[in-house]
Amino acid sequence: MRFSPALLAAAVLALGLFSRPATAVVEVPAGKVSGLPVPRYVSLKTDRVNLREGPSKDHRTAWVFQRAGLPVEITAEFETWRRIRDAEGTEGWVLHSLLSGRRTALVMPWAKAGTEPLPLYDKADEKARVVAQLQPNVIANVRTCREGWCRIIIGKDTSGFIKQDRLWGVYPNETLE
Repeated sequence: MRFSPALLAAAVLALGLFSRPATAVVEVPAGKVSGLPVPRYVSLKTDRVNLREGPSKDHRTAWVFQRAGLPVEITAEFETWRRIRDAEGTEGWVLHSLLSGRRTALVMPWAKAGTEPLPLYDKADEKARVVAQLQPNVIANVRTCREGWCRIIIGKDTSGFIKQDRLWGVYPNETLE
């Protein structure tokens, strides 16, 4: 027995199978060592962090980060070591004690040289007053994110709102309170 597509669609609607929009719940797996979500964003605690090829001090240092507060993404855990990735895609292993749970983000690290500065607004609205102009690669402390906007702090006294998709260090549609 064959059913026409129109008849099948009518039957599905009659049964109410599509009566409500589906909402997706994304499960983020927990790390086996820390129990925290993996992947997740953290930041570098100090201005000298060795990035190693493997999870021990016996492995060669592949890179040395020299920028405290730099956001990185934890992609794996092994004992006291965390595999991280930076905004440029560089990956390696660091001791967990060199990482901080403090959320920071980079302002548009993918922007090319000469890109216009980005406005930082006093409210989560592109029509709001501009409180600062931010260059790409500025490190911002992330306070909150919701509905596509993040409240950030630059330095000690400059704060405002920026569109979430202009930051590396927060996930798309991630809510931070």
